[in-house]
Amino acid sequence: MSTPRRALILIDVQQQYFSGLLEIQYPPHQESLPMISLAIDAATAAGVPIVAVQHSAGEGAPVFAPGTPEFDLHPEIESRRTNAWKDLVKPYGSVYAGTDLAGWLRQEDIDTVTLVGYMTNNCVLASAVEAESLGFNTEVLSDATGAINLANEAGFADAKTVHSTLLTLLHANWAAVGTTDAWIAALNARQPLDKSDLGSSAIAGTAQLSRA
Repeated sequence: MSTPRRALILIDVQQQYFSGLLEIQYPPHQESLPMISLAIDAATAAGVPIVAVQHSAGEGAPVFAPGTPEFDLHPEIESRRTNAWKDLVKPYGSVYAGTDLAGWLRQEDIDTVTLVGYMTNNCVLASAVEAESLGFNTEVLSDATGAINLANEAGFADAKTVHSTLLTLLHANWAAVGTTDAWIAALNARQPLDKSDLGSSAIAGTAQLSRA
């Protein structure tokens, strides 16, 4: 198994997600933010490139408006920044759409992206799915990401259900999902995170249902 050539992608760890309508609810940001910081420290020690992404909804927008305090990265992230980081502002959910990230990753000979940040139900999901068509392997850290409660005409799902369901979906096809501790162990061992597949997940799902 070849050694992954990784980059750590910090998705929208912006103040917008730490209070108000979009405050991350599961895992609570009080738990996920320290895991993001731990991943940054491990990546820095290992010489893994880091990309800090911020979402922009445009000047004057009600959320993610450049120039507002909510647009800024959380101070815990800013305190770890180095000049080696790549900064990126994105206009869409995926970190690849409308940005130069894919080209930069290829230029840096990176084949595996590790996603941390917010939200599982939006930008993490969109980024992991788009990576497949671009040819990048994806890792998602389950305790360094987070979701919110959602309700609309299609139904309701609490944040824990949203988060766990989407990570199960991603692990079955689009990404290797693991904890920050598991990722650091894999990083130090120069190994990829373990990943499932759709067939195995379907078999295990049917077996679990039959035992219920």
